[in-house]
Amino acid sequence: MPRALIAVPADNTTRLLALLRLALTAEGDAVMPVPGSEGARKIGVVPRRVAVVIETSGSTGAPKRVMLSTDALLAGAAASNVALGGPGQWLLALPGHYIAGVQVLVRSIAAQTTPLVLPPGGFDPAAFLRLADRLSEPLRFTSLVPVQLDRLMQAAAEDRHSLAVLRRFTAILVGGQAVPAELLRRADERGLRVVRSYGSSETAGGCVYDGVSIGDTSARVVDGQLEIAGAVLAEGYLGDPKLTAERFAVEHGVRWYRTGDLGAVDPETGLVQVFGRADNVIISGGEKVSLDAVERIVRTLPGLAEAVVLGADDAQWGQVPVVVLAAAPDGPPRPAELAEIRAAAASLLGKAARPARVVAVAAIPVLASGKPDRQALLRLLASAQ
Repeated sequence: MPRALIAVPADNTTRLLALLRLALTAEGDAVMPVPGSEGARKIGVVPRRVAVVIETSGSTGAPKRVMLSTDALLAGAAASNVALGGPGQWLLALPGHYIAGVQVLVRSIAAQTTPLVLPPGGFDPAAFLRLADRLSEPLRFTSLVPVQLDRLMQAAAEDRHSLAVLRRFTAILVGGQAVPAELLRRADERGLRVVRSYGSSETAGGCVYDGVSIGDTSARVVDGQLEIAGAVLAEGYLGDPKLTAERFAVEHGVRWYRTGDLGAVDPETGLVQVFGRADNVIISGGEKVSLDAVERIVRTLPGLAEAVVLGADDAQWGQVPVVVLAAAPDGPPRPAELAEIRAAAASLLGKAARPARVVAVAAIPVLASGKPDRQALLRLLASAQ
């Protein structure tokens, strides 16, 4: 028997938390958190097992509605509790309509603790630190994207009390995108316990912490792409059985989710490495080039930690990598900087990976999750040519 699906405004966290609590039982309707603050409304029905639907609309690709069961959500919360040292109190600093935000609320429900919630709108480090200072449970957690962590460390750079507040977190989950090594190094130097989280809406949020699969999650690589199995897997995509069949498959009685991410799993330790999206690859001069791999290298260079690498058409090579960054106060990058970038990329990935040029834009547009909005950047890149 199906159950009703209710669209719930994510900005009203109190209402969302109450309806989410009911959705995790057999008593309530399924919920789909949506941006904004308008009233809840019925938008359809879902299979009885489904408790939450997450609408994804990343920087690339078409939106999908991911159906998650109560079992998957609670399995993710339980695995997180074990990996982090036990249940605790959470500070919600991410949008409530993203899986990472929903999981903060689910973990709070499972732990029977009251989450503190950052007001909607732009991320305010000062407001975050004030809330963090009010966390009262022995174990304290939050979930961030890299740019939020970076801004918090900047705010705490010359403020001992703010740094002490950050150090009181039992763990700070950071995910949603690759975490720059330099950011992790600075966090470690300041005594912060940062845990790199990898997962997606289809895995009920983070299911790999610092390269280690948590709970009963398993990871493998097939044709270069990571696949995930375990209790955290989604039921599939609402209204899209074809895509569900393409991304979820049963093999020898085990259900696997094909993530679309390039990666590797160490055969001895089981450590998971993520290299980037399989669909974020270009062909340059007949060679495959992972733009994510180029971007990781570029971001290790001085002053380029926030740079984004895109693919652009090229008359000679077909496609080439292009580095996009926010314009410096003193103008666009000098040619010598491009030479350094090209040399760094070529030394690790080969000549085809050398960026053709550096383009400065007024600001890097971002999604609500904090990820760069690559579609918007592609439009800016096209207008700059």
